[in-house]
Amino acid sequence: MGSGTAALQHPSVDATGIGAKVTQVAADISVLMTNRIEDVEASWRLLEASGVESPGQSYDFIALWVKNRRLPSCDQTYIVGSVDGEPVALLPLRRRRTRGVRLLSWFPGSNVGCYAPIANLERLEQLGPVGRKALWARMTARLTGADLIYLRWLPGRVGGRTGLFDELGVALPVETLYRAEFASWAECERVQRSKSRRKHDRQQGDRLDALGQVTFEVSRNGDDARDTIDTMFRQRSARFKAMGIRDIFVRDGLTEFYHAAVAANSGIAVQLQVLRLGGQIVAVRYNVVHGTRMFCLISSMSDDETVQAGSPGKQCLLRVMQSVFEQGYTMFDMGAGLTDEKRHWCNVQIPLQHHYVPLSAWGRTVLAAHRVIQKSRRQIKGHKKLITALRAPGQWLHRHAGQKSK
Repeated sequence: MGSGTAALQHPSVDATGIGAKVTQVAADISVLMTNRIEDVEASWRLLEASGVESPGQSYDFIALWVKNRRLPSCDQTYIVGSVDGEPVALLPLRRRRTRGVRLLSWFPGSNVGCYAPIANLERLEQLGPVGRKALWARMTARLTGADLIYLRWLPGRVGGRTGLFDELGVALPVETLYRAEFASWAECERVQRSKSRRKHDRQQGDRLDALGQVTFEVSRNGDDARDTIDTMFRQRSARFKAMGIRDIFVRDGLTEFYHAAVAANSGIAVQLQVLRLGGQIVAVRYNVVHGTRMFCLISSMSDDETVQAGSPGKQCLLRVMQSVFEQGYTMFDMGAGLTDEKRHWCNVQIPLQHHYVPLSAWGRTVLAAHRVIQKSRRQIKGHKKLITALRAPGQWLHRHAGQKSK
């Protein structure tokens, strides 16, 4: 019975996943599926203990998200795959319907830099390609009531290992994740800050200092951070409007979650890094901490043209990097997508992929169409002139609206 080929017949789990049921689908692989996050807490915390690649893999982060967003149990699905009775991988999935497609996907959407199954990486590697394919197949085989499992932004490398998720559905390269990993601030400064870079930073700092007193502070869970977070979202909204893109935080009603996460008893370790000019907030970074790793979820800066002359965002980040690595953190995750600040500070790049598992004929059709869209989007991102042209109408509207309101 140790070969994993002898399937045992048991009643299947119902389409909604209501209640926890264990189904032995092979001699050595078992699957638990439930719609109650509490049912998988013990397995989740066990798997999470070895480290995470994203806040989206944190039990406390997802538990708070589910509670704060008031998600009904029928929209929640949690699947634990065990080998020889030992939990090896867990998929937390949200049911949603988008443009006529019934999806199973990650809970927080685009709010964290990457996602991945919560897994015992060593055991997953030991399974090999055949064993992993069998594990993923058994974990997804019982899922019903959906057309497609859509797993966005899985890292191609986790814990120094590559290819652990290659057998999970169909993969499509889409983006790159950027991180700064250093043993100390001295190493970070030596590697990432050339003589010209330091001179440029000093010049920008002098311009900011000329505008008033500059201070940098770090606040944590339990501190009074409501005004800081509200200011951060106002700054983000202004930035989104200027760029002519959708403000997901306001339109999707997500701001209260970030307030709840910084509460003393949230279970999520949050750090807010704040740059002030003359006592006024001009730049903010909102981070989640796991062990010696820090993940930046949101950043903002003032859109005041006078203040921007001193590059408050870059000056804030300079102080952030110094603070992070002087405190003993070993990694600062800056999310997906290349920007100037990531080019200046990040020495680690990790390829990201979308993974798709079709569950119906309609799901296979949607998969084919979505892959075409994603490939086109990736090509557009590499074409700066085209991006500028596509954003121009929204930026013109923002400027025109501002002129009319004066």
